[in-house]
Amino acid sequence: MISTLRKPADVGSRRLDVVSRLPIFWNLIDRRGGVAGGTAAAAWKVDLLFACGANIEIYAPVISTEMTDLIKRRTGSGTLTHHSRTWGVDVFVNADLALTDTDCDAEAQAFYCSATAAGVPVNIINKPALSQFQFGTLVNRYPVVVAVSTGDIAPIFEQAISCRIETLLPASITRWVQLANTIRKTVIAKLENGLQRRTFWERFSDMVFQYAVPPQDTNDLVDLVDKIATSAPIEHGRVTLVGGGPGDVELLTIKAARALQSADIILFDDLVTEDMLELARSEAKRIMVGKRGGRKSCSQNDINDLMVKLAKQGNHVVRLKSGDPMVFGRAGEEIERLKRENISVEVIPGVTAASSLASLLGISLTHRDYAHSVRYVTGHSRSGELSSDLDWKGMADPETTIVFYMGGRTSPSIARRLLENGMPNDMPVLLAYSISRPNMKLFKTTLATLSDPLTSIEIEGPVLVAIGSVFNVNYNFHEVVTLPSNPNLQTAVKILGQLR
Repeated sequence: MISTLRKPADVGSRRLDVVSRLPIFWNLIDRRGGVAGGTAAAAWKVDLLFACGANIEIYAPVISTEMTDLIKRRTGSGTLTHHSRTWGVDVFVNADLALTDTDCDAEAQAFYCSATAAGVPVNIINKPALSQFQFGTLVNRYPVVVAVSTGDIAPIFEQAISCRIETLLPASITRWVQLANTIRKTVIAKLENGLQRRTFWERFSDMVFQYAVPPQDTNDLVDLVDKIATSAPIEHGRVTLVGGGPGDVELLTIKAARALQSADIILFDDLVTEDMLELARSEAKRIMVGKRGGRKSCSQNDINDLMVKLAKQGNHVVRLKSGDPMVFGRAGEEIERLKRENISVEVIPGVTAASSLASLLGISLTHRDYAHSVRYVTGHSRSGELSSDLDWKGMADPETTIVFYMGGRTSPSIARRLLENGMPNDMPVLLAYSISRPNMKLFKTTLATLSDPLTSIEIEGPVLVAIGSVFNVNYNFHEVVTLPSNPNLQTAVKILGQLR
C-alpha cells in the first residue's frame, strides 16, 4: 500500500522547558565580596571567588586550617582580608555579593535578610531556600568555563557530570582559545559579518576537535581568512545528511552532534527522537518531513525541493534521518538532486538498525560457525509489496544472515519465498521493533511459522525481520517473546498487535 502524502510541518525552533537556575558568567575582577564564617566549606567558595579576581573580606573570630592556608597562599588576582570578629551590617557596604556558612537557622535568616535589604546577592551554603545564587560545579579549561548545576539537589551528581564533560574537552582547548583570541582581530578586519565569519569559525572549531595540538603560529589561519575573503560570494548554503542511528541518542556520533549544533534548519523524520533534536542549538528551525511506511508521509520530491530552497537561501540545512542515511534512506536521490543544483552536500553516517540489534543481542551477524555473509534487503518496493527481482536463491543460503528493513507487512511473503528456494523450515527469525529505544520489542519465531498469513495485523512502526542461524545463540538481551508455532498464528497476531 502506498502511503498518502502530507506537507512538511514547520515546528519552529526549540522552546526551553523549565530552567531551575539561570547560568550567568559574572565578571568579579575588583568586585567586593563579604564572607561570614571561616569554615572549610566557606574556604572552597572563597578560593573560587578569589581565583575570579574578587576582593574578599572574611569575617570570623576563628578560621579553619583550609581558610588559613588559603589566606597564606594568596595566589589569585584579587585580595583576601581576614577580620577576626563576627559579621555586622558593614559586610554589605559596597558589596557585590555575600555568603556565609552557618548551622544556626536564626543566624542564616538574619544574614539573608540583611543582605537582601542591602540589595546584595546572597548565598548561604547548604541552604538553597536562603540563597539567591548557587555555585554549581565547574569544568575549568581557562578561559573556557563550563558550569553544571542540579540546583543544590545532588552536588555529587554534578561532579559526575562535570567529569564526563572534562573527558570530552581536550586539554589543549586552552591554547586553541588563546589562538582564537590572537586571530580574532584579523577575522573582524577581513571578513564580512555573517556567512564569511561563520564559515571561518566553523572551520576553526572543526580543527579544535580534529587536531590535538594547535599550530605554533597563525600563518595557516591567516591564509584561511584570506581564502574566504577573496573567494567568490557564496550564493547559497549547504546540506548535511546526518544519520541519527536507531533511536538511542548516545549512539549518535560526535560529528553528527556538531552538525546539529551548526545547523540553521533541521529537516527530520518521524522516527527521530526528541533527545536528538535537543542537541541542536536553540535557534535552529525544525521542520518535520515525516516518512513512515503505511502512514501519511511527505513525498520525496517535496523534501528535495525544500532542501534546495532552504540551502539557496544561504542556510546550513541538516537532513536528520534515523539509522544510516545510506541504508534505505533515499540519500542517493537527495544527493543527486543537490548536485544538480550545485549545492554542497556532506554525509555523516549513523548506526544502522541491524548493527544496533546485533550489539544489543550480543551476537555477530557473521560467524565462522553459522554465517559467512550478511545481506541488508528492503522489505518492500515503491508499491508497498516485495520487489520482484530479488535474488531469492542467493538469500536462501543457510550460511547467510538476512536482515529485511521495514518488512513487517511483507514478512509472510518473505518467508514463503525463502522456503520455496530451499531455506530450512526451522531457520530462526527475529522480529524487532523500536531497536535501542525504551519501547523496544523483540519476537522470536521460525521461518515456517512466519510463512502463515498475518491476517488483521497492523504495525504502525518499521519492523526489522532478521533471519539466520546466528540467531540460534543465546542472547544478552532478555526481553525476547517466543512466538508460538500455531499454524494460524492467531496468538502471534495478538502479541504483534502490541507493536501499535
